[in-house]
Amino acid sequence: MNKGIIFDIKRYAVNDGPGIRMTVFLKGCPLQCAWCHNPESQSLKVQKMYTESKCIGAKACIEVCPNNALSLSPQGIVTDYNSCLLCGKCAEVCPTLAIEMIGHEESVNDILLKAEKERAVFDQSGGGITVSGGEPMIHYDFLIKLLDAAGKKGFHRTVDTTGFSDGNNLLELAKRTELFLYDLKLMDSEKHKKYTGVGNKIILQNLIDLSASGAEINIRIPLIKGVNADDENLEKSARFIASLEGKKKKVNLLPYHNIAEKKYRKLQMNPKKQDMEEPSVEEQQHAIDIFRKYGLEAMIGG
Repeated sequence: MNKGIIFDIKRYAVNDGPGIRMTVFLKGCPLQCAWCHNPESQSLKVQKMYTESKCIGAKACIEVCPNNALSLSPQGIVTDYNSCLLCGKCAEVCPTLAIEMIGHEESVNDILLKAEKERAVFDQSGGGITVSGGEPMIHYDFLIKLLDAAGKKGFHRTVDTTGFSDGNNLLELAKRTELFLYDLKLMDSEKHKKYTGVGNKIILQNLIDLSASGAEINIRIPLIKGVNADDENLEKSARFIASLEGKKKKVNLLPYHNIAEKKYRKLQMNPKKQDMEEPSVEEQQHAIDIFRKYGLEAMIGG
């Protein structure tokens, strides 16, 4: 596959690997995490995002729609998704960008041309290209080609993954990746399934195997009060990470926040209502102390 489905490319990213980076977000994910802050990343399909506060009721979108799928209501533009073709014509004519299409194809060459423009920044900061998602492993063939091409150009390569993928493919990817950002959400498989839709057996085994391969790995843990910020889960996580072969892993704790609620509304998606809270500063420090007890360097963010 020479093209991937991209939902965003973020320049000057500072939390997706070393230095200043360009992060490529591929669309589609096998997990549906209750706390997901990028709900537009979950589906492989192109989606429409509508921001009511930007809409001025110009009606150009209604007039251009080939299937008469749009109408104006007191709440703004309404789309009949049974008729909508997701062709994007409405977004093209919207004068205020109240309608946006999320998801487009880009080739390996398209992405590398963008990266070349950032080369000086990468070189000065020790940065490079990060491929994230969703889950980038869904686009395995494209991902391999992108990483191979980026390596030939001398770019540092980082992959951000859920670990829920074919283990052999992940090890093949390790030959082309300088750093993995590996998500570890919950140690209990049933709770993992409750909050993400899948169990964690594959994720944990892939992390064991990836560590044994000698790959450079940073562990990322969303820290969510009411879900996984309890002592039992943190202790199990720390013991598991400390037991992995190879170089000691850095642990990035990512405190939960609820900033994605507006995105769900714009996409006409219903967020999973769970008892989730942002951990306090004291609770965040307590989590750091647990990991340090096992000889692990943990920090908030990253």
